[in-house]
Amino acid sequence: MIQRIFAILHARNLEFLRDRATLGWNVAMPLLLVAGMAAIFSGGDRSEYKVALIQAEAQAAAPAHPFLETRYFDFIPMERGEALDRVANHQLDLAIDFGAGAYWINPESPGGYFAERLLQSSSKDGEWIREPASGDPISYVDWLIPGILGMNIMFSCLFGVGYVVVRYRKNGFLKRLKATPLRPVEFMAAQILSRLMLAIFVTLLLYGATRLLLDIRMEGSGLALFLVAVLASISLVSIGLAMAARVTSEELAGGLLNLVTWPMMLLSGVWFSLAGAPQWVQQLSNIFPLTHALTAARDIMLYGAGLGDVLPQLLILAGTTAVFLTIGATMFRWRSA
Repeated sequence: MIQRIFAILHARNLEFLRDRATLGWNVAMPLLLVAGMAAIFSGGDRSEYKVALIQAEAQAAAPAHPFLETRYFDFIPMERGEALDRVANHQLDLAIDFGAGAYWINPESPGGYFAERLLQSSSKDGEWIREPASGDPISYVDWLIPGILGMNIMFSCLFGVGYVVVRYRKNGFLKRLKATPLRPVEFMAAQILSRLMLAIFVTLLLYGATRLLLDIRMEGSGLALFLVAVLASISLVSIGLAMAARVTSEELAGGLLNLVTWPMMLLSGVWFSLAGAPQWVQQLSNIFPLTHALTAARDIMLYGAGLGDVLPQLLILAGTTAVFLTIGATMFRWRSA
């Protein structure tokens, strides 16, 4: 069994390495993306104005406060602990508790200074108690990099496996493999290993480039982050294999893969936080493995979380892998008709 898996793995790796255009694009595209980000963000961080509202039940008693009608501010209901951590790390500009008559601000935050002045100008004298919340800043680039890494893994794993399996089936390669002792689960294991090696290699290259060019934040363990990347890659490959298990048309495969990738890219927190989104949107995002991978990666990179802290996300990724591998192996078809 091991010999058969490694034979298919070796053949797939040789096929990919001989396709110079695809290999070059997989390596060059992430580096070009990093270079573009370095040029865009080298001039400083973006300023966004977001305010947390603590004790959501207390906010209903003061909906008419003038500050809540300020334009261009995003008011987000949030638990106190999370809100104070985000204010300290410059992810939020203010945290306000109407029930306690207090607000929290990071004295080093430019956005916090502006938000505080507006709050004071729209309030009565002595209405608020000012509390400091200090911490190291988390820039938008620091927050974005895990999303970029996850998006690269998503596209590489889903399209890199889905299209390949459908092409194999369409040109009769799988039909010839059926005449060998190779079983579907062995073929799928070889595809997982092949794509995992490529995805991790490119991700490490991209991570190294961002560390060198952007000096991104890394508070936690590199080993824990590596494990998250591995489990995320395997989980996404298993989804790609399950979707390509019976498909014979590359056009249909592309449509199905886009049906999965675009919602994940929009709802998994690649480009922006869903903290201010409706509750049903946040719950919907939890069905995607990329959401849990990015949550774990950001907790490790930005807040120094350990393996124990991200264990729920790791278990979800492992469970997703088991489910979709079972579906793919059960539904797998060698022939195109």
